Amino acid sequence: MQHSAMQQQGRPAVASGRAGVSSARPQTRSLVVRSSSTAAAEVEARKLLTRKPCFPFTRIAGQEEMKLALCLNVVDPNIGGVLIMGDRGTGKSVAVRSVVDLLPLIDVVEGDPFNSDPYDPKLMGPDALMRFRNGETLKAVRAKTPLVELPLGATEDRICGTIDIEKALSEGIKAYEPGLLAKANRGILYVDEVNLLEDGLVDVVLDSSASGLNTVEREGISIVHPAKFIMIGSGNPQEGELRPQLLDRFGMSVTVATLQDGTQRTQLVLDRLAYETDPDALAEVARPAMEALQQKLKDARARLKKGIKISPENELLISEICSRLDVDGLRGDIVINRAAKALVAFEGRDTVQTDDIKRIISICLNHRLRKDPLDTMDSGSKVAMLFRRLTDPEFVRKEAEMRKKAEETQARILAEQAATGKVARTATQKAGSWGGLPGVGGR
Repeated sequence: MQHSAMQQQGRPAVASGRAGVSSARPQTRSLVVRSSSTAAAEVEARKLLTRKPCFPFTRIAGQEEMKLALCLNVVDPNIGGVLIMGDRGTGKSVAVRSVVDLLPLIDVVEGDPFNSDPYDPKLMGPDALMRFRNGETLKAVRAKTPLVELPLGATEDRICGTIDIEKALSEGIKAYEPGLLAKANRGILYVDEVNLLEDGLVDVVLDSSASGLNTVEREGISIVHPAKFIMIGSGNPQEGELRPQLLDRFGMSVTVATLQDGTQRTQLVLDRLAYETDPDALAEVARPAMEALQQKLKDARARLKKGIKISPENELLISEICSRLDVDGLRGDIVINRAAKALVAFEGRDTVQTDDIKRIISICLNHRLRKDPLDTMDSGSKVAMLFRRLTDPEFVRKEAEMRKKAEETQARILAEQAATGKVARTATQKAGSWGGLPGVGGR
C-alpha cells in the first residue's frame, strides 16, 4: 500500500522528463520541503549537542511492568506501542522520554525531514523517492531513532503538515512544510494525556497509524509521505476514558501506581534530586548500566531477526484464550505472539514457553476486553484467571474443591434452617428480599 501510493507521487516528474520537457520545467514542478535547508539542519544539530540528558532509564525504581513493555517495543516495534495509565507523578512521561537513549541508530537520508530510509523506497519521503528513481545516489547518515511528542494544543496542520497554496498555483511548486507525523516516521510518536486529545486529532493519528501513510490535500494539491511510527500514550484515568478505536491501536496497556515500597521510593526520590542538581553527573553514573541494557536490546533484536520458535500448542492456547474472552478482531492474538517472542529474545532464549505467555498476556489483552460496569473484577485478573484454568490442572482441582465445599455449606445451612423451622431462603432469592407473611406457608 505504501509503495503504490508513493509511486503515484513520483510519476509526474519522471513522465515529464520522458516527454522531453526542458530542464528548467521539471525543477518548477519538484517538491520543495522548507525544513530541509542547511540552516535548519545545523540548528537541529546544535540542539542535539546542547540538550539536557534524559533521566536514565535504568535508574527508574519499580514499575517493572511498564519498563518491560517499553523494552519489548524497542526489541520489536511491530508490537504496536504502549498505553500507560496511572495517577499523577508516577513517572509515566519520564520513562517514555528516557527510552530515547535506548533506541538504536538508524540510516537516514542526509537533510531529509521524513527520516527516509536510503535503501528502502517504501520508507522514503516524496523528495528522496523522486531522487532515488532518477538514479541519484542518496547520501546516508546515522541518526538516533526519533521520539516526537504530540502536544494537546497542536492543530491538524501542525500534525499533518501544510502546503503553500499560493506558491503551488503561481509557480507550480509543491512547497510542503512537514508536520509531526513526518518527523515521527520510523520512530516513536508520544502523546501525553492521550485521553484528553480532541476527537478530530485522534482520527488523524489513527488513519496514519493504520495505513503507515500521511496524506495532505489542500485545494487539489496532494502530498503523500510515509508515517510509520510506534505510538505511545499516557494519561490519568481519572481525567477521562479513551475511545475504543484508539484503545485497540495500542499493542500493550499497563497501569502504574505510586510506589509503596519504602526503599524503592527513597531511592527514586534521591535520584530525581540528583538529576535536578546535575543531570550530566547522574547520566555518567548510570552509563555502565545503560550501555549494558543497550547491548542487551541490540542482541535481542538480532536474535529475534534470526527467528524465535513457538510450539503449535502455545499458539492454540493464545487463540483459545482470546476466543473465550470474546476479544474483538485478531490484533490481540497477533500482539501476544509478537510480545512472547520479543520477551524470549530479550532474555537470551530461542523458544517460547507457557510461562512466557503468562507474563505478557495480561498487558496485551486487558485493554481489549469489553467492560461491564457491574463487574467488580478488573480485566487483568480475568485474563490471569482464565490462563490458569487452561494451563494449571492443580488450580482447576482446587477451584472445583472450593466450589463443592461452598455448595455443601449452603446445603447444610438450608437443612439446619428447615429442621429448626426458620425461613429457608431459596438460592435465587436475593438477600434482604421479602420472605412472605409470618405463619403463612409454614413460616
